[in-house]
Amino acid sequence: MCGIIGVFRRKDALRLVRQGITILQNRGRDGNGFYEEDNFSLGHCLHSIVGRVKQPLTDKDVFVSNCEIYNWKELNEKYNLKARNDSEMLFKLLQKKGVSEKTLDELDGVFAFAYISKNKLWVARDIIGVKPVWYSHTNGFYFASEKKALEKLGIIDINELNPRKIIEYDLRKDKLKFIEREFFSIEPEIKESIEIISRKLELKIKESISKRIPQRKFGILFSGGIDSTVLALILKQFKQEFTCYTAVLDDPGLKEPQDLVYAKKVAKDLGLNLKVIKIKLSEVENYLRKIVPLIEDSNVVKVGVALTFYTACEQAKKDGCKVLFSGLGSEEIFAGYQRHRESYNVNNECVSGLLKMYERDLYRDDVITMYNCIELRIPFLDKGLVEYSLRISGKHKLYDNHEKYILRVVAKNLRLKEEFALRKKKAAQYGSNFHKAIQKLTNKNKFKTKSEYLRTFYPTHNVKLGALISSGKDSVFAMYTMIKQNYSVECMITLESENLDSFMFHTPTVKLVRLQSEATGIPLVTYQTKGEKEKELEDLKKAIKKAKEEYKIEGVITGAIFSNYQRNRVEKVCDSLSLKIFSPLWHINQETEMREIVREGFEFVISKVAAEGLNKNWLNKKIDNKMINKLVELNQKIGFNVAGEGGEFETLVLNGPVFNKKIEIKKSKIIEEDENTATLVVEKAELLRKV
Repeated sequence: MCGIIGVFRRKDALRLVRQGITILQNRGRDGNGFYEEDNFSLGHCLHSIVGRVKQPLTDKDVFVSNCEIYNWKELNEKYNLKARNDSEMLFKLLQKKGVSEKTLDELDGVFAFAYISKNKLWVARDIIGVKPVWYSHTNGFYFASEKKALEKLGIIDINELNPRKIIEYDLRKDKLKFIEREFFSIEPEIKESIEIISRKLELKIKESISKRIPQRKFGILFSGGIDSTVLALILKQFKQEFTCYTAVLDDPGLKEPQDLVYAKKVAKDLGLNLKVIKIKLSEVENYLRKIVPLIEDSNVVKVGVALTFYTACEQAKKDGCKVLFSGLGSEEIFAGYQRHRESYNVNNECVSGLLKMYERDLYRDDVITMYNCIELRIPFLDKGLVEYSLRISGKHKLYDNHEKYILRVVAKNLRLKEEFALRKKKAAQYGSNFHKAIQKLTNKNKFKTKSEYLRTFYPTHNVKLGALISSGKDSVFAMYTMIKQNYSVECMITLESENLDSFMFHTPTVKLVRLQSEATGIPLVTYQTKGEKEKELEDLKKAIKKAKEEYKIEGVITGAIFSNYQRNRVEKVCDSLSLKIFSPLWHINQETEMREIVREGFEFVISKVAAEGLNKNWLNKKIDNKMINKLVELNQKIGFNVAGEGGEFETLVLNGPVFNKKIEIKKSKIIEEDENTATLVVEKAELLRKV
């Protein structure tokens, strides 16, 4: 893969592009190229895998790319393009057919490119977002493969391009617009037997792996789990030579890491060449100093995964590998997480996870491999494989207490031992013990939390967010959770609905969000809505768009726990606005959530009841563990939602660890509709100093 950068409407564009390329240099050491014209410039650093064709490519048009197109030869022949490699084919294809969703849909592979023709610039990336692009439209237009390259140029308002958008920029008018792209569908569901599906899936996985086998030395990021083991097993059947890399924490005070135990077992059984990288606790902090700024993120989970990933890549680079295979993506297409098991619609949950991968996983993994001059190949995110897998019934993905069951059937078809095929695997940071390293260093350096410790390596906030706040416990606690993970909440966003029975928005005490905003010091964006079903989504979009324009947010926080209705609609709105979506409470155990909120020091009261077992006596009472015990009893007795997400009750947060002042209700009344339905009406409330 490669690095790309462009600067527009700047007289010093070439100087800035050269400066940015120095930051991207590890993405390609096989040659740099530059193009300059009037007040814009493009730059490219080459990591050659398929033919060494220097970029930018130019004739009457200009083109730079970071791509690996696996069907380039077929397209080259189909359209008689006479291209020498995949990048040149893509350039000529765009010249022949134009930039459109239809054109990009013909591409089988991963890519990020910039194409200039007739005073217009198009910037696009593959639909899942394996290859990164960041951009800014401030005092000119800029794009680059990595955020840090634009930061080096002094750019502040930087956004990651949503993979479902194509940028179209008018060079003369300095106007920017986006072309929408459709994502994957989960319909129609495949109705064949699991035996037939598993055989077809096996062929698709083999095809995906086969097209990605390079003519260069390569390896596999290997944990002994089902994903990496299937990759290794098939590559072994293809008679390929490769090295498996397993990185773990080497600490005599801990048990041997689970990933190492199984990596050694599987490698021995399959006759794989396994290289183990053992990192001592004393070395971890030095790695953190490199890794956290590199991935531009201090999120605990991301850093934990990055530690095992980076140390494996470092060794692979020393061994001369130019390509590494990863099993990333299997969890999302085959339902490998607990949230899939708890979902009402497994494949909807798979799509939701795929939408977020570019922010959650893909950028981290791309910059780590590119820093080590290695190209990452991810067979489970093959477009054709994803399209097929998303239509496999959820009952074949979650079966007999096994996640990713259909993949395990494929593994057994490939004659993998049942012990390995059915192994339940922990996430990489746990299986390698690197999460324990971070905890030990947190304690040693006397920080309260791992997030606070990791923040010292990357003082900048991870992503600027807006929080959808209703005044209730879930939305406020979700905001607090993201703040604890080193995300910057730039504003609260609230819709004041005229419809008291809105499906989407909490209504009883929503006007008190203004006091919550003042109490926390976080600005508030409000928007009025009539609360008409579905039409209120347009109002939500307008509110979020306003927050994006005023506070430059990059993502939105929602307090959804189990409501697919709410989360799916918020996701759709955010994706259309090129915003990332965070639901940190999604599928949290409801009793656990309630107790955590109390334990963290939040004070909140019930503001509305509407369920059997509740009455007006519950209103305006601060929730404590005794009241939670009563809610748990109701759950056991009548199937009651302990956290009230089924509409049983709503809440109002008065105080908490993110509050600089506390809210005190001075005057209120209760409106009772019937013995199980009542609403607290706050007539007067004010802010008081916290003692």
